[in-house]
Amino acid sequence: METHENLLAGPPPTLLPDNTEARQMLESGAKAADVAARFPAYSDAWASLADDYFAAGHAVTSYAFARTGYHRGLDQLRRAGWKGHGPVPWDHAPNRGFLRCLYALSRAANAIGEKDEAERCAQFLRDSSAEAARFLSGN
Repeated sequence: METHENLLAGPPPTLLPDNTEARQMLESGAKAADVAARFPAYSDAWASLADDYFAAGHAVTSYAFARTGYHRGLDQLRRAGWKGHGPVPWDHAPNRGFLRCLYALSRAANAIGEKDEAERCAQFLRDSSAEAARFLSGN
């Protein structure tokens, strides 16, 4: 009996590796800027910076931090086998930094009037992880 791969199923989920040292440093209360300086590829630190600056009313700075974390996350996704589309599950904790940066980038782009980019990022987030989109937007 032959078995055939389901070609309609789409690509498998991409699961980023954990950076235990960076995660523990951030969880222990270290400043996000210190974590980002020591581990510049760690998107969760950039996401925290983007959130902090957005909450303080600094949308442009938040945008810059979110964009940095987003691009560092894209690099990691590609190294993990991601081909430009497919699921990036929220329930896999190491993926959350990238997904948070993607949300923060959409939010900050909207705040500075970059409506097209805001919608592209929001759609990318929904396509990557509907669960993350719901959680991060509070819906």
